[in-house]
Amino acid sequence: MNSKTSFINRLLNQRLLLLMSVPFVIHIILFRYVPVFGWVMAFQNYKPNRPMLDQQWVGFEQFTNLFGDYQFLYALRNTLAMSAIKLVMGTIFAVLVAIMVNETKRGPFKRTVQTISYLPHFISWVVAANLVLEFLAPNGLFNDILTGIGIVDERVLWMGKPELFWWIIGWSHVWKTCGFGAIIYLAAMTGIDPQLYEAADMDGAGRLRRIWHITLPGIKPVFVILLIMNIGQLLEAGFEQQFLLKNGLVQDYAEVFTIYILRYGLQMYRYSYAAAAGIFKSVVSILLLFTANRISKKLGEETLM
Repeated sequence: MNSKTSFINRLLNQRLLLLMSVPFVIHIILFRYVPVFGWVMAFQNYKPNRPMLDQQWVGFEQFTNLFGDYQFLYALRNTLAMSAIKLVMGTIFAVLVAIMVNETKRGPFKRTVQTISYLPHFISWVVAANLVLEFLAPNGLFNDILTGIGIVDERVLWMGKPELFWWIIGWSHVWKTCGFGAIIYLAAMTGIDPQLYEAADMDGAGRLRRIWHITLPGIKPVFVILLIMNIGQLLEAGFEQQFLLKNGLVQDYAEVFTIYILRYGLQMYRYSYAAAAGIFKSVVSILLLFTANRISKKLGEETLM
């Protein structure tokens, strides 16, 4: 009885916070949970002119077709490759930028570096993709630099080389997001006890040793949490970036899972097939998230749950 009374009292005391959270809860229910009902299409041969429950039921036929489609395997390969490149490069450069900004003592220079590194985040991918295309064009600045210093003899059509497309996605992702991603690590660095750095100075530790033994261990919990969340999104390699940068020469290396689903669902009107692909992506993402969280827990690191 006492525990019930205490729980009700806490609810009454925090009623304003509860009221503020109501719109977000409604939003999540409407746009995250209600659409799950559409998953039944994956087990039907869906026709838009019939009621949802009056469709032809086909069992797991859509999934059988999905796993037998070579384009699905291409999309899965491209998605995992680009996600892994973006995860590794994005994390490394975000941590490096955060450390450099944190170690910079001159205020104006520090603010300038922060501003320059953060700005690309606020540019839409439509603008950013055009900048990348102009930079890598045969008559672009990148070819000017390489031919000017003699690294290549002739101008290269970089966007026409399939084997380079994943890395172009990775580097353009780093340019656009590493500055903003560094904010989280900078916030984690502000929580490190300054007395640790003072003690390290008194022991004669240099800057690199302070970074290695104090800064990096200090941001480790944040690093692990972000890593778990990013592993859960390995099948979310993006859409705009690949869609805007791809061309016919790199098609087999550019199509990611999101583009694959939209192409089958909206261009080819195969709604049931696209729903099956969407279910596959969601289930695998959940399994990856729980697996990464489980491994982190086994290793004694931070966990989400």
